Amino acid sequence: MDQLALYFHWPFCLAKCPYCDFNSHVRESLPQADMLAALQAELGYEAARLGRREVGSIFFGGGTPSLMDPESVAALIQEAGRVFRLAPEAEITLEANPTSVEAAKFQAYRQAGVNRVSIGVQSFEIEALRFLGRQHSAQQAIAAIELGAKIFPRISFDLIYARPGQSQAAWRSELRQALDLAADHLSLYQLTIEDGTKFATLHARGEFTLPDEDEAEALYDITAEEAGRYGLQRYEVSNYAKPGGESRHNMTYWRYGDYAGIGPGAHGRLSLGGRLLATTRHRAPEPWMERVAAHGHGTTLEEDIPAQDRAREALIMGLRLREGIAAPHFAARTGIALLEAIEPEILDECLAEGYLTFAEDRLAATAQGIKRLDALLPALCR
Repeated sequence: MDQLALYFHWPFCLAKCPYCDFNSHVRESLPQADMLAALQAELGYEAARLGRREVGSIFFGGGTPSLMDPESVAALIQEAGRVFRLAPEAEITLEANPTSVEAAKFQAYRQAGVNRVSIGVQSFEIEALRFLGRQHSAQQAIAAIELGAKIFPRISFDLIYARPGQSQAAWRSELRQALDLAADHLSLYQLTIEDGTKFATLHARGEFTLPDEDEAEALYDITAEEAGRYGLQRYEVSNYAKPGGESRHNMTYWRYGDYAGIGPGAHGRLSLGGRLLATTRHRAPEPWMERVAAHGHGTTLEEDIPAQDRAREALIMGLRLREGIAAPHFAARTGIALLEAIEPEILDECLAEGYLTFAEDRLAATAQGIKRLDALLPALCR
C-alpha cells in the first residue's frame, strides 16, 4: 500500500485575513495544552484502525501553525512516529507567518523535526499587505525567508497576485524579487473571491474590482515565464518548483492518495477494509475538542465514496498536475477505467483544441488547458 500522508490542522490566527475562507479562528488566548491532547487523541484513533502504515509526509496547516508551541509540534511528530512508521525521508512541513515573534521559533521547530517550512508572505508591497490584511511588513517577510533558508533544508513561500490595479510590470518586478529569494519552491496564487469572506462583501459592494479574464491570463503567463527563468517549473496550477522540490505532501492530494486529516475541520481520504472513506471533523475548535474528549475523535461525517465520485475527484485533482493522470493508477484507485470516466465527445474536442493530451496511458492538461480547467472539468467528468 502507498504511503500515508498526515495533516494536522491548527485553527488559530492572530487575525482573520479578508480573502481567507480556511477554517481559522481568532482567540485572545490559545488552548495549547488542550489542543495538543485532542490532536494526539485523534491521531491515536486513526492509528488504531489504520494499523502501522508508513507515513511519507506530515503537514501542519491552518490557521497559523507557527502559533503552536514548538514542544507541541515535537510531541505530535514523536507520537506519529510511535503509532505509525515514519519513513526515513519523510517530509515534515509547517506553515508559518513571517512575524518576528514566530520567526524566532524556527530553530525550535527544526529541532522538533520539521524539515520544510512554508511561509505566508503574500506580497512584498506595503499597500498590498495592508489590502490583504496581513500582520507583517515586507522587511519581516524577507527576514523570515532568509532565516528559514538558513535553518530548514527546504523552504517555500506564498504570494498572491492579480490584485486590484496590479499591472503586468508591477507583478513582474515583485515576482523577480521573490524569485531572487526563493529556494526550490514557490506557491503563486491568483486572488479569488471566496464566499463568506470579507472580500466577498466588499467586492459585491463594488468597493474593488479584480483584473478581467484577459489580464489575469496575462499575469498567469508572466508567472510561468519568470519562474522558468529561475529554474522553477509549474508542476501544479499554482505551484512551481525546481526538480525534486515539489511538495510531497500536496502531491498525495493531487495524486488522490490516502491522507488522514487530524484536527478541527480537517478532511481525509482513507483506504480501510477495501473501502475508500471520506472523513470530516467538526470545524469549531471547542466543540471539536469536546467531541474528541467524549469519543476519541471529532468526526462529523464519514462515508464511503462511490466509484463515480472517486473518479470525479481523481480527475479534478489529477488534471491540476503537469504530469497528469496515469490510467493504470486511476483505475486501481477508483475502480473505473479512465476513459470510462470521461465524456468521449468532450475529450475529443479538448484533444483537438490542444487543451489535453493523451499518450502512453496518461491524460494531462496542456499549458492552455490548465488555464481553462474550471470550465473544462464540469463538462469532461461523467
